[in-house]
Amino acid sequence: MALKRVILEMGMGNDLHGSDYTKAALRAVQDALHHSSLAFIGSLGLDSSKMQVEVTIGVQKPEQVDSEKVRASLPRGQVSVKVVKGGLDVPQEGRHDEAVIASAAIVVRYELP
Repeated sequence: MALKRVILEMGMGNDLHGSDYTKAALRAVQDALHHSSLAFIGSLGLDSSKMQVEVTIGVQKPEQVDSEKVRASLPRGQVSVKVVKGGLDVPQEGRHDEAVIASAAIVVRYELP
Protein backbone atom coordinates (compact mmCIF):
# COMPACT_ATOMS: atom_id res chain seq x y z
CA MET A 1 0.00 0.00 0.00
CA ALA A 2 1.07 3.59 -0.63
CA LEU A 3 0.72 6.67 1.54
CA LYS A 4 -1.79 8.93 -0.25
CA ARG A 5 -3.07 12.42 0.46
CA VAL A 6 -6.80 12.27 1.18
CA ILE A 7 -7.44 15.80 2.37
CA LEU A 8 -5.89 19.27 2.37
CA GLU A 9 -7.34 21.99 4.58
CA MET A 10 -6.16 25.56 5.02
CA GLY A 11 -6.81 28.07 7.75
CA MET A 12 -5.88 31.52 8.98
CA GLY A 13 -5.49 32.77 12.52
CA ASN A 14 -4.30 35.90 14.23
CA ASP A 15 -3.25 37.49 17.48
CA LEU A 16 -4.35 41.10 17.33
CA HIS A 17 -2.45 42.27 20.43
CA GLY A 18 0.61 40.75 22.01
CA SER A 19 2.47 39.43 18.99
CA ASP A 20 1.96 35.82 20.10
CA TYR A 21 2.96 33.64 17.16
CA THR A 22 1.90 30.41 18.85
CA LYS A 23 -1.58 31.80 19.59
CA ALA A 24 -1.97 32.87 15.94
CA ALA A 25 -0.74 29.43 14.75
CA LEU A 26 -3.18 27.59 17.03
CA ARG A 27 -6.04 29.71 15.75
CA ALA A 28 -5.02 28.99 12.15
CA VAL A 29 -5.03 25.24 12.87
CA GLN A 30 -8.45 25.44 14.53
CA ASP A 31 -9.77 27.43 11.57
CA ALA A 32 -8.59 24.71 9.19
CA LEU A 33 -10.02 21.92 11.35
CA HIS A 34 -13.42 23.58 11.55
CA HIS A 35 -13.70 23.58 7.76
CA SER A 36 -13.81 19.83 7.48
CA SER A 37 -15.34 16.64 8.75
CA LEU A 38 -13.44 13.44 8.13
CA ALA A 39 -16.57 11.29 7.89
CA PHE A 40 -14.86 9.00 5.38
CA ILE A 41 -12.70 7.55 8.17
CA GLY A 42 -15.67 5.92 9.88
CA SER A 43 -17.47 5.21 6.62
CA LEU A 44 -14.50 3.24 5.28
CA GLY A 45 -13.65 1.62 8.62
CA LEU A 46 -10.21 3.25 8.78
CA ASP A 47 -8.22 3.50 12.00
CA SER A 48 -7.79 7.20 12.87
CA SER A 49 -4.63 6.44 14.86
CA LYS A 50 -2.95 5.45 11.57
CA MET A 51 -3.76 8.77 9.93
CA GLN A 52 -0.65 10.80 9.05
CA VAL A 53 -1.29 14.51 9.73
CA GLU A 54 1.22 17.03 8.38
CA VAL A 55 0.79 20.60 9.62
CA THR A 56 2.64 23.50 8.02
CA ILE A 57 2.42 26.89 9.71
CA GLY A 58 3.53 30.13 8.03
CA VAL A 59 4.46 33.10 10.22
CA GLN A 60 6.98 35.91 9.98
CA LYS A 61 8.97 34.64 12.98
CA PRO A 62 8.87 30.81 12.80
CA GLU A 63 11.24 30.41 15.75
CA GLN A 64 8.60 31.96 18.03
CA VAL A 65 6.01 29.21 17.45
CA ASP A 66 5.81 26.42 20.02
CA SER A 67 5.49 23.46 17.63
CA GLU A 68 4.68 21.07 20.48
CA LYS A 69 1.59 23.10 21.45
CA VAL A 70 0.48 23.07 17.82
CA ARG A 71 1.03 19.30 17.58
CA ALA A 72 -0.89 18.70 20.81
CA SER A 73 -3.88 20.68 19.48
CA LEU A 74 -4.62 18.04 16.80
CA PRO A 75 -7.16 15.52 18.08
CA ARG A 76 -6.14 12.42 16.11
CA GLY A 77 -3.44 10.80 14.07
CA GLN A 78 0.32 10.81 13.92
CA VAL A 79 1.05 14.53 13.76
CA SER A 80 4.12 16.33 12.46
CA VAL A 81 4.51 20.11 12.48
CA LYS A 82 6.72 22.29 10.31
CA VAL A 83 6.91 26.07 10.82
CA VAL A 84 8.11 28.20 7.91
CA LYS A 85 8.44 31.88 7.11
CA GLY A 86 5.13 33.24 5.85
CA GLY A 87 2.06 34.90 7.25
CA LEU A 88 2.02 38.62 7.94
CA ASP A 89 2.84 41.06 10.72
CA VAL A 90 0.82 44.27 10.77
CA PRO A 91 2.34 47.03 12.91
CA GLN A 92 0.11 49.13 15.17
CA GLU A 93 0.54 52.83 14.52
CA GLY A 94 2.20 54.63 17.41
CA ARG A 95 2.68 51.44 19.47
CA HIS A 96 5.16 48.60 19.76
CA ASP A 97 2.43 46.03 19.20
CA GLU A 98 1.83 43.98 16.07
CA ALA A 99 -1.11 42.01 14.77
CA VAL A 100 0.28 38.61 13.84
CA ILE A 101 -1.39 36.63 11.05
CA ALA A 102 -0.57 32.93 10.63
CA SER A 103 -1.57 30.54 7.87
CA ALA A 104 -1.92 26.81 8.27
CA ALA A 105 -2.05 23.94 5.80
CA ILE A 106 -3.09 20.53 7.12
CA VAL A 107 -2.52 17.46 4.98
CA VAL A 108 -3.99 14.08 5.94
CA ARG A 109 -2.48 10.93 4.46
CA TYR A 110 -3.45 7.26 4.71
CA GLU A 111 -1.92 4.03 3.53
CA LEU A 112 -4.24 3.05 0.69
CA PRO A 113 -4.02 0.56 -2.17
